[in-house]
Amino acid sequence: MGSVCSDPAAGLCLAITAVLGGMAFGKLKKSPGQMWNRTICLAGLWGITCLLGSSLCWGLVLFSLSCFFLYKYISSQELLPVQQKTILITGTDSGIGHGLAKYLDELGFTVFATVLNENGSGAEELRRTCSSRLSVIQMDVTNSEQIREARRKVEEKVQDRGLWALINNAGILGFPAEGELVPITHFRQCMDVNFFGPVAVTKMFLPLLRKSKGRLVNISSMAAKIRMKKVASYASSKAALTMFSEVLRQELLKWGVKVSVIHPGGFKTNIAGTKETWDKLERSLLDDLSPDVLEDYGQEYILAQRNIIRIFDRAGEADYTPLLLDVHHAIAAKSPFALYTPGKSSFLWHCVISLVPTVVFDYLYKEVDFKTKPRSLSMPVWKKAT
Repeated sequence: MGSVCSDPAAGLCLAITAVLGGMAFGKLKKSPGQMWNRTICLAGLWGITCLLGSSLCWGLVLFSLSCFFLYKYISSQELLPVQQKTILITGTDSGIGHGLAKYLDELGFTVFATVLNENGSGAEELRRTCSSRLSVIQMDVTNSEQIREARRKVEEKVQDRGLWALINNAGILGFPAEGELVPITHFRQCMDVNFFGPVAVTKMFLPLLRKSKGRLVNISSMAAKIRMKKVASYASSKAALTMFSEVLRQELLKWGVKVSVIHPGGFKTNIAGTKETWDKLERSLLDDLSPDVLEDYGQEYILAQRNIIRIFDRAGEADYTPLLLDVHHAIAAKSPFALYTPGKSSFLWHCVISLVPTVVFDYLYKEVDFKTKPRSLSMPVWKKAT
């Protein structure tokens, strides 16, 4: 420490580092969503590398430069004003979409909230609690006529301004069970709602997004990147949506449209549907099974899969704030991120899955299972032989 104080050059570097670091820190504290954790982690790692990789004086010079570029980078993340900006959100009957519609309306955006049931309780609550800027529109993302009618209503209001942002949020989970058990109709339904629906809506509204040089935000899932048992149909559809988003991000750059994909962690939503929905999916699953598969798995094991929905629900976060902040950043920042990972440990899991070899992940994950086992695997060996 004494050598730093006695060396004028080192002292000057240290003073510049403190000033630039303080400016960057001040900017960072005002930044929304995941920018805080992400930037602090990256800046810390880079700073340590600078200080350890060379002499102290040159380390401080490099670290000062990193603080300067960090300040410039954070400045590019400042939020644009909300005035005259119109947002379309799909799937706002409940859950994340419902929370997003209320939140963006409170911020001052003009919101078109599409719902599966315009006479349902979710639609009525939005009309009752939100400002006159919010409009509720009937739109099933699998219904091309309703999508076209929604475009007509939006275009009528925005006219030459175009649509600033489209948020594809509508989605379903399906019945969680092994891929072998899930009927092909369930796979198709997940793909229709979670993938083909957002594709159809995006294609319909892209001319309005290109007109405003706006934003496309697709709500995907951690399951799109992280292998999760029991959700093959859901995860496959979300993986397709993620790749669609990544390709469009490159294709739309020339038009000035920015594309982001959100991979939320576990949040409490109504994506699993009602008990009646579970009953219907469960019956169709049992009716679709061949006798040999039903014999091997056993009906008791299959019926126990319903408990997985309850496990997902108990583990989910009730507070949507991290997700809301990230979506706000994606639609309002000058330079939005390509990927957002709101929720506890979501960003960490993405890093782990990218760095840990598949064989190691599979070995660790094989121990993460549910209590029941298929009938054939739980039988004693002597019984199997007979």
